[in-house]
Amino acid sequence: MLYYTFPVALPAITADTGWTQASTMAAFSAALVAAAAFGLVVGRRIDRVGPRAVMTAGSVLGTLAMLGVALAPTLAWFVAAWVLAGVAQSMVLYAPAFTAITHWYGAGRARALLVLTLVGGLASTIFAPVTTALIEHVGWRQTYLVMAAALAIVTVPAHAIGLRAPWPPREPAEPRSLGGWRPIARSRAFVCLTVATSLGAFAMYAATIHLVPMLTWRGMSAAAAAWALGLSGAGQLLGRLAYGPIATRTTPAPRASIILAAVGLAIAAVGLLGGPPVALIAVAVVLGLGRGAYTLLQSTAISDRWGTAGFGALFGILNAPTTLAMALAPWAAAALEEATASYPVTFVFLAAVAGLAALAALATGVRPLARPSADGARLSEARRSVAPAGWRE
Repeated sequence: MLYYTFPVALPAITADTGWTQASTMAAFSAALVAAAAFGLVVGRRIDRVGPRAVMTAGSVLGTLAMLGVALAPTLAWFVAAWVLAGVAQSMVLYAPAFTAITHWYGAGRARALLVLTLVGGLASTIFAPVTTALIEHVGWRQTYLVMAAALAIVTVPAHAIGLRAPWPPREPAEPRSLGGWRPIARSRAFVCLTVATSLGAFAMYAATIHLVPMLTWRGMSAAAAAWALGLSGAGQLLGRLAYGPIATRTTPAPRASIILAAVGLAIAAVGLLGGPPVALIAVAVVLGLGRGAYTLLQSTAISDRWGTAGFGALFGILNAPTTLAMALAPWAAAALEEATASYPVTFVFLAAVAGLAALAALATGVRPLARPSADGARLSEARRSVAPAGWRE
């Protein structure tokens, strides 16, 4: 609701208000910047006290933000409401959820993260058509009022009641992380990981946003291009299911490089392949596979290399430039397409960015995690005892 409704509602908003598309999009970009900035604080807070208070407060803020969007009489009000929505995003979307699951489930986090991202992958599939139908029947302002009511009725009590499991004790620091998370954040491997995930997100997000214009530029009908985008979204689910088998056969750095390189190849193929439409749709699905695998790659990148101690703080640092890259990606790709008058050139550039991400990922290797000590084994057992009952293995 805080994310996927906006792209669908954008045409109706600009048509009703007379605000330009660029200025309206700037409000959404401001939300992503706010999410990146506040994510640095949110991760540390969850590390200390757990997710319940943070995510419940985020749901309340999200409700107020959607009310602000719906009632915005001016563009300035609209931008301010989306900045508030960005703060709420930092408190309720993937980043805090990844932190909570990583701490609660420890060594068993992979399955829980997979379930979360599979369900999350359906968000665009569900909310895009729902938002479209609501806008057609009641208009965009009333649609956001409905979204605000849904957040208040569903997510506030869900977070307040559903996240009551005891927060596990802090994990004893691994030898490599003695001194806390700050030395890790300054390490060469972490800096390279941040570069790799940011460049990868930039390339994937820009390619996805411009996929339909690219395919229609190639001569596909708007309906066929929309189907390609939808199937690309479905490919994300397959990519997340495939990540587990990939992870069991690879170590973190090569795994990240392989996935990012595959994404780059798929983006290049979309840009260079002239047809037929079936082949273009197939490549779009492959791009979706890469995006799906990337989500789990990002969620496990820190814990696979450095363990779970200080995960929230480190993930906040990792996620901030990634979120900023996603905010800038549509604008940068559009500017490049306007300058070159060529979508193929734009997509080849994005493929090159993904290739650089794959190279940076090769420098993110660290020594394998040590086998759990007796204290670590007891901590894992403590995690299993406090994890929500429905998720226990």
